[in-house]
Amino acid sequence: MPIPVVQLGTGNVGVHALRTLITNPEFELTGVWVSSDAKAGKDAAELAGLADATGVRASTDLDAVLATRPRCAVYNAMADNRLPEALEDYRRVLAAGVNIVGSGPVFLQYPWQVIPENLIEPLEDAAREGDSSLYVNGIDPGFANDLLPLALTGTCQSIQQVRCMEIVDYATYDSAVVMFDVMGFGKPLDEIPMLLQPGVLSLAWGSVIRQLAAGLGISLDEITEKYVRRPAPEAFDIASGHIPMGSAAAVRFEVLGMVNGEPAVVLEHVTRLREDLCPDWPQPAQPGGSYRIEVTGEPSYAMDVCLHSRQGDHNHAGLVATAMRVVNAIPAVVAAPPGIVTTLDLPLITGRGRYVPGDRVTHLSR
Repeated sequence: MPIPVVQLGTGNVGVHALRTLITNPEFELTGVWVSSDAKAGKDAAELAGLADATGVRASTDLDAVLATRPRCAVYNAMADNRLPEALEDYRRVLAAGVNIVGSGPVFLQYPWQVIPENLIEPLEDAAREGDSSLYVNGIDPGFANDLLPLALTGTCQSIQQVRCMEIVDYATYDSAVVMFDVMGFGKPLDEIPMLLQPGVLSLAWGSVIRQLAAGLGISLDEITEKYVRRPAPEAFDIASGHIPMGSAAAVRFEVLGMVNGEPAVVLEHVTRLREDLCPDWPQPAQPGGSYRIEVTGEPSYAMDVCLHSRQGDHNHAGLVATAMRVVNAIPAVVAAPPGIVTTLDLPLITGRGRYVPGDRVTHLSR
């Protein structure tokens, strides 16, 4: 029997999740929740860019969407700039007896010792009340810095450090809120954006550090953070808007899990708006961007993960990967015990049922 599901949010990530919920027979789409009146009333297929109507129309009424009795909700609504509202959304959905897979707020990937207990308890209480589970993940935070590094460390005799890196050109990432308001690109260097306010990096990526530490059995003394920004040498445009000369055009930051004064677990981002900026910073393994995992130990590893897409560039591929990381987890999350679950709790999530025959796959000549 198909799993009844609803889609909550149809933006850059949600549109890819919605497309799969409509087209994959493993799921039965029963509702779509949107935040704008402009999308309300539209058929889900139209919002997903599909031709055949579903008969499911989007609504701004969350209660009405939950009344369609789904077993799971895919939450891809904007959360970075509305954290209290997003947490209340989660509480309401869980209390209604609906499981959730989501892409944010990212600290819910592994919230313990990252956010205060008084923010976690309402979600766990609601999950017990509704006999429901919650799983938040994606590509980063998520797959590129939880499952992959932990899999590599499973072959190590000893480990001194695990470093997870995102090295990406964000010029084609089309979200003015994220790019300008959250990350501070295009702003004067003396204007500190939301992301770089004290403690925010540790809030946003502390879940990565804490989960890796838990997976490795490490007790951290503290989590620290540091960053550096570089200005645009000239004015130029990106997908989200205009970058004035002298404004922030590149940022590099680290979130470090410390043990005895040494960084044992590190999350590092190297973010540019043009490939030629900061040539002395780490470079991606492919044009546009890649993820890199470095394990220092015995043996040591260096692994680059390069995302591609036939429908767009590396940023498009990352949005699809984020959506599918949680959509593919739906059956496991529905089967999980009530409460917040993490990658450490779930079985291996694979691309089961996602094979599609094609004629463009290269192979060795016979």
